[in-house]
Amino acid sequence: MTGFALAVVDASQAGQARRQAAQLSSSLDFNETDAGKVAIVVTEVATNLVKHGHGGELIMSVLSADGSNGVQILALDRGPGIENVGESLRDGYSTAGTAGTGLGAVRRLASRFDIHSQPGAGTAVMAELWPSGRRGHAAPRGLDIGSVCVPARGEDVCGDGWAITRTERQTTILVVDGLGHGALAGDATHEAIRVFCAHPGAAPDAAITTIHAALRSTRGAAAAVAEVDHRSGLVQYAGIGNIAGVIVSPGFPLRHLVSYNGIAGHEARKIGAFTYPWSANSTLVMHSDGVSTRWTLDSYPGLSQRHPALIAGVLYRDFGRSRDDATVLVARGHGR
Repeated sequence: MTGFALAVVDASQAGQARRQAAQLSSSLDFNETDAGKVAIVVTEVATNLVKHGHGGELIMSVLSADGSNGVQILALDRGPGIENVGESLRDGYSTAGTAGTGLGAVRRLASRFDIHSQPGAGTAVMAELWPSGRRGHAAPRGLDIGSVCVPARGEDVCGDGWAITRTERQTTILVVDGLGHGALAGDATHEAIRVFCAHPGAAPDAAITTIHAALRSTRGAAAAVAEVDHRSGLVQYAGIGNIAGVIVSPGFPLRHLVSYNGIAGHEARKIGAFTYPWSANSTLVMHSDGVSTRWTLDSYPGLSQRHPALIAGVLYRDFGRSRDDATVLVARGHGR
């Protein structure tokens, strides 16, 4: 799921966001009513970014589930935050002299909605919208997934990507970062995803070995594969290059997952998998080097309980590097 990010710092850019939302809805064959809902939601959250967040960033991404396409909208700002989130969702509540129907309307229109706000640190809003009668937002087997995957500023093609394969017992996740950015990086990433999806059920080290061989004709990539076994409570992890992987579990220190040095497709002196404990309360975070590793969820009270897409959005907002493609994938057990 690759998205695009828009800076929204004034009212004219809120209008631009609405127009791009209309184009995206049209490309997904949303009917007029459903496309109108997307436009309203984007307008409301973009306007809030200007009025309340002192400007911010809007990310729109395409979701796919059960043969249906939906839209995910993330609105991210570093503004003053919201003192009382519950009150802010009530119709008629406003701190800016407006009608106060913005967030309440967004929540009603969205198939899935979540918000995290921290006074003095900013607000993140997530809304998913699906065509009428399509409830593709239901959590997949075993894990709930959320992500941000956007190109470097000024690029149209994202050189990062991710993919997932599932069985009743396991969820296997690939995160890949094509060397550099732009179209050639994207070519390497697309090939890695193609090969990964063509071999569902492959162990992480076997998947990385196959990807390494397949990328020899490309500029190469950093890649990591995590296999979460829901029955055994274990994670198998293998990687080449600087994809970061971290398991966050309540009551335990962060577990940083190990990748070997190298570039998939060019140099890999060793490929091997490592095993880590996992529970229904654990959260897996994987990200490319477009996001700094200097984060901790402890800095964001309550964030670990929010939708994984909000976690990904906040980490991207506060630790993303605009000069590079950026991907953050968050996978969480249903025990939360």
